Formats: sequence, structure tokens, C-alpha cells
Amino acid sequence: MPSTLPLGDPAPSDGLLPAQAADGAAERAFGLYVHIPFCAVRCGYCDFNTYTATELGGGASQDAYAQTAASEVTLAAKVLSASGLPPRKLGTVFFGGGTPTLLPAADLALILRGAIDQWGIEEGAEVTTEANPDSVTPESLAVLKEAGFTRVSFGMQSAVPHVLKVLDRTHTPSRVPQVVQWAREAGLAVSLDLIYGTPGESLADWRHSLETALSYEPDHISAYALIVEDGTKLAAQIRRGEVPGIDDDDHADKYELADQLITEAGLGWYEVSNWARTPEQACRHNLAYWRGDDWWGIGPGAHSHVGGVRWWNVKHPTAYAGRMVQGLSPAAGRETLDPETRNVERVMLEARLQSGLAVSTLGADGRHEVAGLIADGLVEPAAAFRGRLVLTLKGRLLADAVVRRVLPD
Repeated sequence: MPSTLPLGDPAPSDGLLPAQAADGAAERAFGLYVHIPFCAVRCGYCDFNTYTATELGGGASQDAYAQTAASEVTLAAKVLSASGLPPRKLGTVFFGGGTPTLLPAADLALILRGAIDQWGIEEGAEVTTEANPDSVTPESLAVLKEAGFTRVSFGMQSAVPHVLKVLDRTHTPSRVPQVVQWAREAGLAVSLDLIYGTPGESLADWRHSLETALSYEPDHISAYALIVEDGTKLAAQIRRGEVPGIDDDDHADKYELADQLITEAGLGWYEVSNWARTPEQACRHNLAYWRGDDWWGIGPGAHSHVGGVRWWNVKHPTAYAGRMVQGLSPAAGRETLDPETRNVERVMLEARLQSGLAVSTLGADGRHEVAGLIADGLVEPAAAFRGRLVLTLKGRLLADAVVRRVLPD
């Protein structure tokens, strides 16, 4: 979750949503995102809204945070009901950060239990927490499973020590197979997050990381290209010439290798940066984002979306906790998306999915461009013939360029 909040319109202190948010809500899935803003160490590449202080004061401290977040859960349920939204059970819950598992497992369970008490939860719902390999124990994972968590996503990032060092990761490569085993023994599905393109990482390094991750037989793998954000430690190191910069061709080579090795290992690609062992093991929470479903974001800086209304909470944990103590909405700003903007976002997101984008959603110029994309080898011809825009591997490497071609000016 990026630390810089967007510009927008003022959000009302009671959090009530405009009438359009309720239109068609009964047909849309509903999920919850819970932001845990604490990390043991701030990684040099990270631009997320995270804090390393163990005590920020009042309800912003790690010790008090679970109760503070739970109070927003209660507020969210009241706001949705008062805004005319129909009752909907949770289909997905995702704890992200930060490092959610820096909090005691009992605290994460408390927040989840509060959410289930408010909305209920669908049979077979997906409940995920992110975790660093050095932030869990067999006991904590067992508590999470007992509380209703179904899945854990470990930030492995690399299996190469010098790459982990550049990224300021605190775990050792040997820790990863251990925590994967613990998670499996607890009955949790396992996803591994990898990052490619770190300064100083060779293609052989990346191959080693991929082969190592695959040897643990995860249910799901995410592989993201490193993006150097302004204001981060890594950006300053590159600017000073202490480490090499980012090379787009290197990223492309590493993406191709990832797709080859992960596919050969039996995981199927379903979104530009994500592969799952079976379609059922794709991350349903992230699919909800990409498909434009509804979700409420809990925590400082968290973003929410309901029926074309998008808002974001105040950034700092202390300001967030202060709003909660006063019984006020923590929203810092919001925007109501018009139909054209919603369609543009749909194209940008659904074109990145293996299921593709319905060509009928494009304007006349966009539909005309599809023929050119087929000729350039960026779109699968059979998929386009069936009325879907599905990217080839080359199209995935140039996803943003493909989207620009089919969007109106």
C-alpha cells in the first residue's frame, strides 16, 4: 500500500456513502482488507505506509492496534447499513502491511472474529495473511488456522543472500522451507512472493530463487518486478551510484524465465505477476480488486471501494487512532468514479488477467486495434476470436502498452 495518498474530494465525518454505492451491490462480492502498518525493519525498496516504532502512542501502538482496527470494523458495518447497502457475507479477507504477523496471532484473530461477527463469512471463504519468514512460529500459525485463516503469503523475495541484503530483508534463505512446512502442518495454503530485478541480481541468481521456491511446492507464486520508488533508501543508493540501476531488458528476461519455470512446475498463470497450482488456488482477494468488486480497507492509509466510490484513510497511525477514539470516519478523502473512468479501469485491470477482457467492452477504435495486436503477436488469436482480449507472453511483458492501444484518447 503506497504511502502517498491521492488527491480527492473531502470525505464526510460520518463516512456515509452516496446513493450510487448501493446500486447493484447484491450482485457484487464483498471483501475486507486489514492493513497492519508495523515492520521490524523498513526495507530499502519499500514505499508502503509502514512504521518500525513499537510504540506510537495511544491506540496507535502495536499493543493497542487490534482493538483500534476492530473499532473500524464496527464503524464499517454501521456505515454500509446506513448507506443502504444490503447485508453481504465476506467472501475474502486479506491482512497485509507492513508485517501483519508482527502482531500476536491472537490479535489478528480478534480482528477477524469481529469482522465475522459483523458480516458473517461465506462457506469456503479465503482468509489470507502476509508474513515474513522470521515472523511466525508453529504455534502462531496454528492459532491463525484455528481462528479461520486459510492461507499465508510469505515474503520470500529471493533465495540469494546478497540479493536479500540489498533488499534489507531480515530472514535467511534457510528459514523459508521451515515456515512452509509449519504452515502446511497447520493446514494453511502457502503462497510465496518473489521479487526480480534487484540491483546486482544476475539471471543465474534469479533462476536459483525460482528453482528454490518451486522446490517447496507452494500452492501459489507471485513474482513482481522491482520498482524503485522515489524517496526510498534504494532510490538514494542508485542515485549516488552505490548500486546499479534498473534495466527493463533484464526485467523482461527474468519475467520470461519465471513464466517458463513456474509453468513447467505445474502452476498456471492467471494474472500478469501471479501463478496458481489450480484455478481454485488463485488469490480470490486480489481477483476481487482486478474485477472491481467491493471491499472495505481497515487501517491507516487503507483504501476502500464500494460501487464506484473509492476512499482512503488518514495515513499516520496516531491520526487514525484519534479518529477512531472520536467515533469519526478515518477517511481522508474520496472520489466517485464516473462511468467512463470505471470502464477505463476495467480495461486496465481485466486485460491483465488470463481470463481476459471482453472485446465488446471496448469502443470502436479499441475493437479495431485488437486486429493489430493479433498481428503484432501481443494477443492470442483464438481468444480474440471468442471475444476476449487475452495477452500472450509478449503481451504480458508489454501489458501497459497493450492497454494504451485499446483505450480511447
